Amino acid sequence: MTLTAIAAIAFRLVWKRWLESAFLIVAVWSQSLVFLGTTEVVGRHRPPVEHLDPAPPTSSFPSGHVSAAVAFYCGLALVLATHTRNRALQVVIWVLGVAAPLSVAFSRLYRGMHFLTDVTWGLLLGLVCVVVAARAILFRRVGAEGRPAVALKPQAQAS
Repeated sequence: MTLTAIAAIAFRLVWKRWLESAFLIVAVWSQSLVFLGTTEVVGRHRPPVEHLDPAPPTSSFPSGHVSAAVAFYCGLALVLATHTRNRALQVVIWVLGVAAPLSVAFSRLYRGMHFLTDVTWGLLLGLVCVVVAARAILFRRVGAEGRPAVALKPQAQAS
């Protein structure tokens, strides 16, 4: 949550608007709300192995750490890549944006906190929240021309 707040403030200061900040906040908070609701309903126990950390009070399904990592890091990558014209830099941004949640997923499995299905559903939850928030906020159609809220590069507008 702290990183989300810092990124949202930085986005506001850099682009002098709330669009990117609102997107990231909605992506991260929506995954949190869905995670908390799901974990209460499902109530799945953690794997019967020795844990390297104390277990959080929530259930195992889905992985909240993984869904939060996807929502934050992939959301951050989407905003930064959208505002970057250099293709090589976009690739670096996306590699880091995808590597961070995957390392969190591996860590949660290694530490004995989740089953593979918990992590998989955490990845999907985070991804869906990013896509829905991006469609609703970043790339919504505005104005008579039907242009996206965030200006896309010319080659991306044609598709």
